[in-house]
Amino acid sequence: MEILETVFIRNNLIVAFAVVGVTIWFSYFLADKLTQGRIHGSAIAIALGLVAAYFGGTATGGNSGLADVTLLGGIGLMGGGMMRDFAIVSTAFGVHLSELKKAGIAGVVSIFAGVIVSFIVGAAIAVMFGYTDPAAITTIGAGAVTYIVGPVTGEAIGASNEVITLSVAAGLVKSILVMIGTPLVAKYIGLNNPQSAMVYGGLMGTTSGVAAGLAATDPKLVPYGAMTATFYTGVGCLLGPSILYFVVSGIF
Repeated sequence: MEILETVFIRNNLIVAFAVVGVTIWFSYFLADKLTQGRIHGSAIAIALGLVAAYFGGTATGGNSGLADVTLLGGIGLMGGGMMRDFAIVSTAFGVHLSELKKAGIAGVVSIFAGVIVSFIVGAAIAVMFGYTDPAAITTIGAGAVTYIVGPVTGEAIGASNEVITLSVAAGLVKSILVMIGTPLVAKYIGLNNPQSAMVYGGLMGTTSGVAAGLAATDPKLVPYGAMTATFYTGVGCLLGPSILYFVVSGIF
């Protein structure tokens, strides 16, 4: 046991990748078997991660969640800003602006409208719960945009870890609601063609939520909705720590 413990500690980043890999596999298994794909595996994985972080922090009395457990210390590096930002940048490099033109003006407008409306709703809820710090309000508002935009914005403007965690939770709730709600409202909003799927992806923005919701509606629409949803995330990461933060700072 001592030998195993030594090996795990010395190779803690590899252990972190293995633990996250098993968690993702288990999450997608649950999504497939229990929800028939209506709730995306990534949402379940994030929920399990938040629960594990809570119990890890409670058990150790630390402030880094599961990374405070000695054998799982590599999760602190794997889940840090460096890896996260690298993943976001690599995703953005896979998108071509020429593809966005296929959505037309409506697709472009939907992206900016979706980001701004989601941000306003999230920021308003933060104010209702008593937050007055511009960084906290902006981060929670950005979390309502997506659970990727929230942490990126929070790290950039110096928000606390607690607020960044809340922003992730806000984005996760939105993602799950979009997953479940999309097939229920598709018939009533004309979500039955590539053009409407692009506009819908731009308005909702949460890539995992849109992809899972469209998959439950019509799998052929998934690439179109996911494309504008990806641009939505990029626009949110640009506007959150810059223009939107300046606006909130001016008000508060």
